[in-house]
Formats: sequence, C-alpha cells, structure tokens
Amino acid sequence: MALKTHPAGSGNAWIVVVAAGVVAGLQVWKLPPALPALRHDLSLSLVQAGTLLGVVQLAGMLGGLAVSLLAELIGERRCLSGGLVLLCLGSVAGGFAWSAAPLLASRAVEGAGFILVAVTGPGLVRRSAPPGRLATAIGFWGAYQGISTFVGLIAGALVLQVVSWRVWWWAMAVLAPAPLPWVLARVPRDRAAGARGAVAAVARIGRTVRSSGPWTAGLVFACYTLQWMAVVGFLPTIYRDGGMAGVWPGVLTAVVGAANAVGSIATAALLKRGLPARAVLVPAFALMAATSVLAFAPDWRTLPTGTTGQFLCIAAFSLIGGAIPATLLRMVAELTPKGGSAPAAMGLIQQLFNAGSFIGPTLAAALATRTGGWHSTWWMTCGCAALGIALSPALDRFK
Repeated sequence: MALKTHPAGSGNAWIVVVAAGVVAGLQVWKLPPALPALRHDLSLSLVQAGTLLGVVQLAGMLGGLAVSLLAELIGERRCLSGGLVLLCLGSVAGGFAWSAAPLLASRAVEGAGFILVAVTGPGLVRRSAPPGRLATAIGFWGAYQGISTFVGLIAGALVLQVVSWRVWWWAMAVLAPAPLPWVLARVPRDRAAGARGAVAAVARIGRTVRSSGPWTAGLVFACYTLQWMAVVGFLPTIYRDGGMAGVWPGVLTAVVGAANAVGSIATAALLKRGLPARAVLVPAFALMAATSVLAFAPDWRTLPTGTTGQFLCIAAFSLIGGAIPATLLRMVAELTPKGGSAPAAMGLIQQLFNAGSFIGPTLAAALATRTGGWHSTWWMTCGCAALGIALSPALDRFK
C-alpha cells in the first residue's frame, strides 16, 4: 500500500515528530548508565567520560546554521529522516569501538544525526499540529529530552545488568530508524527550493543571524543546558561514587529526567494562557540555583535524610528547569525577524545551547577532579543561573 502524506495542520503527525525527537534523545542518554562499564573496558578518565557525554552536542554547536540552510534547501522532513539514519550508523559503529578515540568519533556521527532532528523538529511540529493543539505539541517537543532521559536511563539501568554496553549500543542502533516509516507516511512533504530558492534561503538566514533575538534566546538556553546536562548526565556516576549500587543510580536519574518532562509540559499549559517569558524564566533560573545549592553544598551522608534529601533537591532542580525549554521553544517564531528563517533561528539557538551541553559535563568533571568531589557542582549551576537571569528580561521586547 502506498504511503499517504497528511496535509499540514491535520491529524496527529506532530506526535510522530516528537517520537523522532525522543528516539534521537535516547542516543544521548544511552551513555550515562553505561559510563562505569565504558570507563572500565576502555580505561577512560573522568574528564574523557565528560567529553563523551558532551561530544554528541559538538555537531549542534558547530553545525546548527548549516543544518538550517540544508533544511531550507532540501526540506525539514528530509533532514529529520537523514538524521535518524545517521543516528543508526553512529550507534552501530560505536558498538565496535576499542578505545576512546573511535567511540568519540562514533558519538560525533550521532551528534550530526541528533542536530538534524533537533533543528528541524520544532518547525515540523508547527507545520503538522492543528492550531488548537499547537501549544500542547510545542510543550511535548520541549519535553522530548526529559522523556528520552527517563526511558534511556531506566532501560539502560535494567538492560546493562544482563548485557554488555556493546549490545546496548547495537539495540539503540535498531531503534534509531524506527520512526522513519511513520515520518514518511504522516509528516507533510517538503517543498523543493530550486536555485533561486537557494539564494533566497541564504538571504533569509543572513537576516536571521543579524537579529539579536535568536542570539539572546540561544545564550539563555545555554545557561540552562550547561547546568542541566552536567548534573543529570553525571548523576548515575555521582550516586555510584556515593556508594549506591545495582539499578538504583539509573532508576533515580531516570525519575529526575521524567520530572524535567513534566515541568516542560506543565509550563506549556501556562504559556497557552499568555504568561510572559520573563515571568517563567527568571524564577526558574533562581529556583534552579537554590535547589542545586541544596543538592550539592551539604554532605547529605551526614544528615538524617541521607541521599533521599539530595535526590528530592535534584528532582526539583530538573522539574523547575523543564520550564525553560518549553518557554524558549514557544518563542522561536516570535524571535524570527520579518523576512527571516525559522529553521535558521532554531539552528542558531541550537548551536548556542549545544555549546552549553558540550561544555557542561566536561566542566563538571574538571571541577570534581580538581576539588576532590561533586560538592563544587553548585558553583557552576549558580553561575549559569545568574547569567540566565541577567539575559532573560531582554527577551520580552521580542514578544
């Protein structure tokens, strides 16, 4: 039977796009539960492990605008489909890695696939969601990272009890292209640009890059992703370093990831009622700073609540943080200048927040190595939160 493409704005095609985002996110979050095995098998240092956590973001840090041009030329649906294929190929190659270098290279390939999905996803969600469900659809897209964190860490914690990390990598390679048939069947087709379209696309992208709105939003986003990726990415390791064993480090980290998704979806409902960005972003950053201090400054092993209290603080940190991507992704269309390119605005924002995701785990690992523990993590989270608070009010003028 031939595949039928549904017109823009009808049906539930946006759910397929969100599913593709979740599958892409799983390629990021398959790593944290496997880090202890990887460090043992490949003799990785803590800083190398932090680089592995962040290297998937490297392609996004360097190539967000290039992907936006590609999306303008060949279409967002084709880019997203190609991204799923690259994720599959990178995961297959990673399963054969014999040292840190080839594993890093395979993660870079996965990063290229991830950025293709991440940059084009919001535009496809907007094209395929019915007007009455657009806010909900954007909220779920903002939650895809939290959903993939929950699923990846829960599954990883359980699966890695019975199979090697290599089998886990190959299983993720099989999963990566799974949404592809539904993307081709349900998501609206792309329009070809042609030669004249290429010139116009470059002009739209240039106009977008010269606008301050996407730059400001990207920097605010980076202030969030740097700290969230650093804390949640290393959380299984933090728990194991604290003496926790078995599946619990992965399970508790997965719950923290799920809290982020809940925060994002709940914020989408508030934004639908016209809540201004500043009213969400500034309190969210302030509360992330406060909860991170509570999570890392005390020695929880000496307190009556033990690690339970630390877990609740980190869960609150993630829940509150989920408000930030939901708010910023909702603003992408408003941040795109007149005559500009929405994919370019998303690509630029993606480059900046992926820079935060790349730097965060490496910085957290370097701090932990230098200070002899994870208690210094709050220095980084509070610095990021302060910068996010300073930048957020500037977004109001783009509303």
